[in-house]
Amino acid sequence: MIRWFRCKHHRRHLGQALLTSLCSSLAAVSQAESVSVVPPSVANAAPTMTDALQWLQRVSGSAMKLNYGGVFVYRSGDNTETSRITHLAEGGKELERIEVLDGSPREVLRENDETKCYISESRLIVVEKRSNRRSFPALLPEGLGGLTDYYQFRKGTPARVAGYEAQVIIVEPRDDLRYARQYWVENNTGLLLKAVLLNSKGETRESFAFTELKIGGPVDREALKGHLKTSTGDWRVHNVKATETSIDSLPWVLRAPMPGFRQVSGMKRQNRPDGPETTHMVFTDGLAAISVFIEPAAAGKGRSDAESFSMGAVNVYRRSLGDFQLTAMGDVPLHTLRRLADGIESRQTKQP
Repeated sequence: MIRWFRCKHHRRHLGQALLTSLCSSLAAVSQAESVSVVPPSVANAAPTMTDALQWLQRVSGSAMKLNYGGVFVYRSGDNTETSRITHLAEGGKELERIEVLDGSPREVLRENDETKCYISESRLIVVEKRSNRRSFPALLPEGLGGLTDYYQFRKGTPARVAGYEAQVIIVEPRDDLRYARQYWVENNTGLLLKAVLLNSKGETRESFAFTELKIGGPVDREALKGHLKTSTGDWRVHNVKATETSIDSLPWVLRAPMPGFRQVSGMKRQNRPDGPETTHMVFTDGLAAISVFIEPAAAGKGRSDAESFSMGAVNVYRRSLGDFQLTAMGDVPLHTLRRLADGIESRQTKQP
């Protein structure tokens, strides 16, 4: 899903340091790396499931290789936002701009692995450069391998979205640790046109869908430039220092593994030169994703009780971890989030 837009709805609940981390780490709305071969688990699946998975495999990487532009609607809970996206792929280089058309002006500019997130309401520009980049839209963050152990896949009835013919792919979880999903994939290019996240009752928690779209052809480079006036002098720039690090070198570890979920990323982040260092860990089952942020507790603040809440499709769980504060968030049921977060502890903790 379009993870950057969740930042707006998190402001009331999350601290500035964590919000900055979220805006930068989620600004490039996630897309899978391309998959060149069908994994063994897919090849051994039933023919109907294999066909559905191969459709999703086409999505993987397609958005990075295509020129396209259009308008899409993002819905999360009671919140609805309309945005315009322009994407150019040329000579091995990617340029992208996402502009929110509702409410307070916000936009994301991306050139290859550098992302700038402009939030006019806060007069804030968040800049981050990462080598492990993902882009619009979120799907299959770590490929298709192993998904059939935790999800069932089938083709739905073909449909039309924004004037394009699409194949519907229905994804149903095999347990209560994850949500169901539906994807509308453009027939010719494999571009994702629409996606829906469903709870256990079949109710929509989150969705995005193109309402206008043009795939291919020349791209107006003016549409890739920022439109917000940031030269007035009252804008603040946060250059986020994010260092990718090996999972084994992080000071925190998941001691109680979750079925299907594995840690795929670990980094240390610093939002300002004099600010505390935050550990950011990402876990995924191949579709669902959970981000965990661990930072020093505020000075003079004692241990706080664990709390949880939901913001649209995103569930959030926060608890004390010694002298640190842990915040976990993701597009998974709350009990899944809590179970994973409660299994994280210091790597130095002695095991019985």
